[in-house]
Amino acid sequence: MTQPSPPQSWRERLYIIIFHADTPAGKRFDEILLLAILASLVVVMLDSVNSIHQHYALPLAGLEWGFTALFAAEYLLRLYCSPKPLRYAFSFYGVVDLLAVLPALLALVYTGAQYLMIVRVLRMLRVFRILKLTPYLSQANFLLVALRGSQQKITVFLLTVSTLVIVFGTLMYVVEGPHHGFTSIPTSIYWAVVTLTTVGFGDITPKTPLGQGLATLIMITGYSIIAVPTGIFTAELASAMRGGSESLQHACPTCGKAEHEASAGFCSRCGHPLFPKL
Repeated sequence: MTQPSPPQSWRERLYIIIFHADTPAGKRFDEILLLAILASLVVVMLDSVNSIHQHYALPLAGLEWGFTALFAAEYLLRLYCSPKPLRYAFSFYGVVDLLAVLPALLALVYTGAQYLMIVRVLRMLRVFRILKLTPYLSQANFLLVALRGSQQKITVFLLTVSTLVIVFGTLMYVVEGPHHGFTSIPTSIYWAVVTLTTVGFGDITPKTPLGQGLATLIMITGYSIIAVPTGIFTAELASAMRGGSESLQHACPTCGKAEHEASAGFCSRCGHPLFPKL
């Protein structure tokens, strides 16, 4: 005869509600939390509109402080019921939860800091857990592998582009000069970056024929190199995806289970060798 499990304490029940989204109470808690986050984001956005701020500054401020108090209480409850409070506090979600509260406190010292509360949008990442979309996040590993594989190539590319914009910016400062808007070498480098990336704000333009010819050369150079980092990353991403598919091709000859890792020697389902000796 099995003994009944001991009754859960209030702290344990609170932990299940707050941290577990696979229970009805936990799912309901996360849904309410997401609605509160969305509402707080709408309040911050509306408060940034000047016409709305002039007429409804006090109600909006009250709502902002109300959401801040709610998120602060939630953060303290997470620390209270977590088995390892420090581990939660320094985790990704723990830092994001803290950042949802800090801007309101900074607003007491620095005017306008309350708009940093838009960082609460990061808390919407919890929707992956609520909607059971966490397995889709595993596909992000391909992106991480591609970024790591292209890191050195992109670093060399950025150093080369940085050298080019410094040279082009200095040349334009010499050719055009302050009387044509190129008031300093940093300003000329800014113009070179805007031109090389084909953005072209038009706030500074060359006036002399030599300067216009140099600008044309920079524009052509920009078109020829702008796709380089995209090509590097795409090649690494394709290689990572091919490697991922190749590493999951070993099928068990006994039970037929597919998708084993490349280093696997035995089936994870039945335990038989994947490569039986002849």
